[in-house]
Amino acid sequence: MNVSTSKENILKKIRKALSHSTPLPFPKSEGTESVFLPLQQEMAVEFAEQFSKLQGRFVYCINEQELAFQLTSLIKKQDWNKVFCVEDKLVASVASQLEDRLVRTDLANCDVSITGCECLVARTGTMVLSAAQQSGRTVSVYAPVHICIAYTRQLVYDVKDGLQLVKDKYGEQLPSLISFATGPSRTADIEKTLVVGVHGPKEVYLFLVES
Repeated sequence: MNVSTSKENILKKIRKALSHSTPLPFPKSEGTESVFLPLQQEMAVEFAEQFSKLQGRFVYCINEQELAFQLTSLIKKQDWNKVFCVEDKLVASVASQLEDRLVRTDLANCDVSITGCECLVARTGTMVLSAAQQSGRTVSVYAPVHICIAYTRQLVYDVKDGLQLVKDKYGEQLPSLISFATGPSRTADIEKTLVVGVHGPKEVYLFLVES
């Protein structure tokens, strides 16, 4: 058999294979339908369970008054003297009680930082943060303890829902950074030993307020 005949046989096999389409092994992965199991419980409960599994500390507040009480109690109990927050609306309810502890400068030496978030992903227990927030890029990762205040209206089920929410909010002017924070910072790069708090906060609190 010469080279041209061998080449023709190969081309015939290719043409024959192309004439019969091969079904996708995972057809749902090519569409918009989620490959994950549908939500079986309320999103707030799902988020709390997933967030807690990853060493996040979850606090549910029925209203702003309870938020003020829980937040003030935590800060005083932990004896945090420098609480960094530039998002005034988040701490308006506790400003009078913590006036001597709240700071807007010297992030490098603060005990804890407080931020909001773009949304919460229930399926993975993830906080979606962006550079467009008043707190900017560094506040949520620079302090040793991060407190995020969010509202039940910010809950979405999946990551794609969170990205769509951000896209709908900002349109063509997307933030320069969108980050997904799931519990405290952790790494197992060194000898496969899990270490918490290497590249970010050692502790993360999520105060979820009913809205």
